[in-house]
Amino acid sequence: MQLSLLSLSLPPLPPPQPLHNHRRSNPFHLRACSTSSNHRVVVTRERGKNDKLITALGKHGIESLELPLIQHSHLPDLDKLVSLLSTTSFDWIIITSPEAALVFLQAWKAAETPSVKVAVVGTGTANIFHEITPSSKQFIDVAFTPSKATGKVLASELPKHGSERSTVLYPASAKASHDIEEGLSKRGFYITRLNTYTTEPVQHVDQMILQQALSASVVAVASPSAIRAWVNLLPEPENWGGSVACIGETTASAARKLGLRSVYYPSSPGLQGWVDSILDALRFHNQFSKV
Repeated sequence: MQLSLLSLSLPPLPPPQPLHNHRRSNPFHLRACSTSSNHRVVVTRERGKNDKLITALGKHGIESLELPLIQHSHLPDLDKLVSLLSTTSFDWIIITSPEAALVFLQAWKAAETPSVKVAVVGTGTANIFHEITPSSKQFIDVAFTPSKATGKVLASELPKHGSERSTVLYPASAKASHDIEEGLSKRGFYITRLNTYTTEPVQHVDQMILQQALSASVVAVASPSAIRAWVNLLPEPENWGGSVACIGETTASAARKLGLRSVYYPSSPGLQGWVDSILDALRFHNQFSKV
């Protein structure tokens, strides 16, 4: 797999903002980041899915190193999803990640765009639906987002239709947890889960690009699978001095469980929150390097 280094001029970062919407594993006073050449960010989504993040970071003068760590592949349940969407109505369809949204939309179009009501885990996932064509939007009602962007909170807050047993279709990654099914089942929902795709580490990583990535200040990750793939590439994970900027709390939790200490994530997943967390991680790295 060929990987690319995207270089941009590096003006000083803007002054840090209060961390009302951002969290890290240990509190630290943050200052603006310097323009040292190693203050680059490794972006790790599949090739072709890093462009928006690279562009957003470029507006802050941040250099991005593209190192795709994961790849997605469709599973047989994707065909079942097309069939169910064509023949069965559900009270809710639950989508818990941008990738799950993209896979769902593929099946939804193959099923000839039936009218559906969707619950999404956060704004990042909702944005995938907002970007579809106006003529298609009238058939997809994104009707619920939980107060906190986690599966457990979504399962505890999803509106239920009276005393009837509401039906839920949950197309997801085979790697996704069972928090959704367990939480909704306890509340009396009837859930159909379909594992429509899975996430695996890439088969080949360019060693020259990897060496550059190992010296980078921040690695940006969008899923637990990506952070696991990154840790597996580290020669000595416990001695790695970089920071991880996660797209949301679920990925951040996975990073901490793997022993990483400098972990950032936004309270509300989405591109802007992710970028702000990356900027905060860069500021911390600059401050820490001066201590």
